[in-house]
Amino acid sequence: MQDNGRGMPHDDIPNMFGRVLSGTKYGLKQTRGKFGLGAKMALIWSKMSTGLPIEISSSMMGQNYISFCRLDIDIHRNIPHIHLHEKRDNKDRWHGAEIQVVIEGNWTTYRSKILHYMRQMAVITPYAQFLFKFVSDAPDKNVTIKFARRTDVMPPVPVETKHHPSSVDILLIKRLIAETSKQNLMQFLQHEFVNIGKSLAERLIGEMGPEFSPKLAVKSLTDQQIVRIHQLFRQAKFDDPSGDCLSPAGEYNLRLGIIKELHPDMVATYSGSAQVFEGHPFIVEAGVSVGGKDVKQQGLNIFRFANRIPLLFEQGGDVVTRTALKRISWSSYKINQTQDKIGVFVSIVSTKIPFKGTGKEYIGDDISEIASAVKSAIKQCCIQLKSKIVKKMQAREQQERKRNLSKYIPDATNAVYDVLKEMAKSHASKKKRIEERDADILQNVSDQLITKETLKEKLTQHVEKVDYEMALEYATQSGVNEEPREDMYLQSLYAKSNFFDFHSPIFVFRLFQ
Repeated sequence: MQDNGRGMPHDDIPNMFGRVLSGTKYGLKQTRGKFGLGAKMALIWSKMSTGLPIEISSSMMGQNYISFCRLDIDIHRNIPHIHLHEKRDNKDRWHGAEIQVVIEGNWTTYRSKILHYMRQMAVITPYAQFLFKFVSDAPDKNVTIKFARRTDVMPPVPVETKHHPSSVDILLIKRLIAETSKQNLMQFLQHEFVNIGKSLAERLIGEMGPEFSPKLAVKSLTDQQIVRIHQLFRQAKFDDPSGDCLSPAGEYNLRLGIIKELHPDMVATYSGSAQVFEGHPFIVEAGVSVGGKDVKQQGLNIFRFANRIPLLFEQGGDVVTRTALKRISWSSYKINQTQDKIGVFVSIVSTKIPFKGTGKEYIGDDISEIASAVKSAIKQCCIQLKSKIVKKMQAREQQERKRNLSKYIPDATNAVYDVLKEMAKSHASKKKRIEERDADILQNVSDQLITKETLKEKLTQHVEKVDYEMALEYATQSGVNEEPREDMYLQSLYAKSNFFDFHSPIFVFRLFQ
């Protein structure tokens, strides 16, 4: 696996890959992944299945050398076992990281899951290009799939933030006390937590009890005092944390990813504002698509992402699945839940993803703030789609009306023209007195100035005009149960100022002037 990112420092590589839980979480930060153990789990899997070490090549931007490291892990002592760690020439000024690991797996069984994961990664990260190759002993079973980059617009880098007081527990408070550089309680509260200013810190210390003071040495706090601080944090009201530290994919990228990979007939996306649960900010982004040649299954096709990582398993209990199945009235948005090919895409980003289960494969449905935000985001997409679907239905109805009207033009032309011919003959033989305008019409029929062709042409033009006007009026109305009725007029063949009412009993005789 190779990327073109910022690379890794030379001296940090052994601990980054060969020591479990080598990182720190002094501050909060939105991170990709679930455990913080991805590369190390791959290394352990390799050691267990093949016994071969892992090889890492990395170079930071502007660095004139490439760090190369071959290592495995001493599982019992939790330290890296380094085979080779050296610096090599970087003539091409390459930057990024390359990891080579040999593992044992069942490609036949899990092929679909791997490709499904890669496709979902391509949806949520359209700014990245993925090239996947599977090389088999049988050449006809080789697989090469490329997920192309669609945009260069990348989400902002997530920013590290401090803990919100309502989100911490006793163990975390103890760890913050052990690691802080602040001397007294006042400084500790102000500088180690968000949304605690000087005045609020003074109020909190005043409510803690007589044994607390602003200048109390924070390192001298007893277990009972720490419990009291924690209780007060739970009881007090604090401003919600800001979502500025989060890095969502962005509505633009989500839409591009859906279009690029699934080619839907129509798609709508929505990005919500930052909200809070248990002191942690979160943002929900959603997309809903209808149709598409690459969506094979009718009904709901649900795609879930947590901090821009696809979730493939344990879908049934997930908040996104439950919301899409039970809380969205798809029919009210002109979407058929069972027959249409519907794609539902929901991405949740947060400094803490509330995973359920040891596998961290789904987000539970028991956090009301997240469930409400997911429902709202999906509904906003459906509202956009309804407008598009209604317009499409109106266009289809307009075409159907036009076909129905056009179908009767030849018969109407023959019938009207036959009547006019008979009237012209009768007028010529009997010289019956009629209005001058009607006489002119009949004379034009006799002189072949009005023929079936000219009559058919005018009827066709009239159908076009009336169909357009009816469709325009229908499209501007809402809540109309039937198409509006209106008088239909046909413009004179020779005079621009005269129109004839089709609803009049004598319209046939005044069809032309």
